[in-house]
Amino acid sequence: MAERSQDTAFSPSEQATMRSLLGADREQTLSRVASLTGDWDDIVESSALVSTDDEHDPEGSSTAFERAHIQSLLDQAQAHLADLDLALERLHDGTYGVCERCGRPIALERLKVRPAAKTCITCASRGR
Repeated sequence: MAERSQDTAFSPSEQATMRSLLGADREQTLSRVASLTGDWDDIVESSALVSTDDEHDPEGSSTAFERAHIQSLLDQAQAHLADLDLALERLHDGTYGVCERCGRPIALERLKVRPAAKTCITCASRGR
């Protein structure tokens, strides 16, 4: 993967591409949040109609697991949405595509695959 030099900004065409990718990812994530919120509401509503004794209800553990699972997916989607919003802010202020750990450029190819990426591939692979 070729990386931009530190003093080279994105071209207008690259900026437009990244803005489009971030926007599309944001729209998909908003749809996912809405869907998961609906699933959460359905579970809460259905559990309100039955016994609340999860410990002794044979279906209780499944319901509790479903609630926890959906909440986890919802938390992940909301965190991703926040990351996308931060990426859009960085794109606007000219700091998009700079690794938050080492300060070097993030390869454009990486950003095309993971538009909200905050780290270069080297830092990401080191887990730093």
